[in-house]
Amino acid sequence: MSSPADISILLPARNAAATLPACLRSIQRQRYSTWHCLIIDDGSTDATADCVRAFAAGDARFELQRQQHRGLVASLNTGLALCHGRFIARMDADDIMHRDRLVAQAAQLDGAPHLSAVGCHVRLFPRHTLGPGWREYEAWLNSLHTADDVQADAFVECPLAHPTLLLRRDVARAYGYRDVAWPEDYDLLLRLLADGHQLGVVPRRLVGWRQHAERLTHRDPRYRREAFPICKAHFLSTGLLSGHERYILWGYGGTGRSLRCSLLPYGKHPAYVVEMHAGRLGNQIHGAAVISPEQLRDIPHLPLIASVAGTEPRQQIRRFVTRLGWQEGRDFVCAA
Repeated sequence: MSSPADISILLPARNAAATLPACLRSIQRQRYSTWHCLIIDDGSTDATADCVRAFAAGDARFELQRQQHRGLVASLNTGLALCHGRFIARMDADDIMHRDRLVAQAAQLDGAPHLSAVGCHVRLFPRHTLGPGWREYEAWLNSLHTADDVQADAFVECPLAHPTLLLRRDVARAYGYRDVAWPEDYDLLLRLLADGHQLGVVPRRLVGWRQHAERLTHRDPRYRREAFPICKAHFLSTGLLSGHERYILWGYGGTGRSLRCSLLPYGKHPAYVVEMHAGRLGNQIHGAAVISPEQLRDIPHLPLIASVAGTEPRQQIRRFVTRLGWQEGRDFVCAA
């Protein structure tokens, strides 16, 4: 039998009174009943605390912890120390859970001891506000089905939406969250993957992920577009490119240029740039020779970063370099 606090739900909130009731109701509806929800109120000035108290008065599984405003990372680390379930589920006050979320994710972790955490697919809402970029991101997230998919696409974008995570408590506490110049959730996942942890996916849309202008991801500079190549460069410099000053960059569009610039402070410079356009072959880009894919057979073997946008172009590159005998993760990665 499960213990009374089998799953701890870690839910930071700040001035979330408008969306929190729907979030908490979705938690109450879970078919998995042995959970404890810890709401960390990070110095709210609205009715957030009153909302939690109202729910807690009728359901002792909700618990309110208030603190002076210290920010999201501090709230998460405070909550980790107070979570006692064997699993810790992340949740945000903007979002809602499908009633099967906890039971489906717990079943996957119970059945796969090699997994340190699992996410799930998402449905972004409200739909009428979503632009093409968000719809493409949702489609890409929901195209990942296995731990191998998460590993392979880890440098494309953050491969698991943070409010979908269910982590083993010991793992979550051992790593915690860092206050860095890029998103704390992406930072956590890349640290876990770098240390060999496997992260799975329940391929069902079990979290409704609300998008609105006031969400932290739209306001905090750590989530700006420019922060993501900086984050990727940090982990690539200590991972794939560790021990190498030179590398091969496939693609020099916007994504490739941003990543090249972000790698420069780590002393990493492309020796070659792979291009498909015949008119660019034989030229140089910042001292890197521009070559065709076929010329990869003839140059010294260096780590390769395929930095191109679009799932199908990345798949084509994977197929090509795999036929050359290169192994993904060891010899090359795909980034975007």
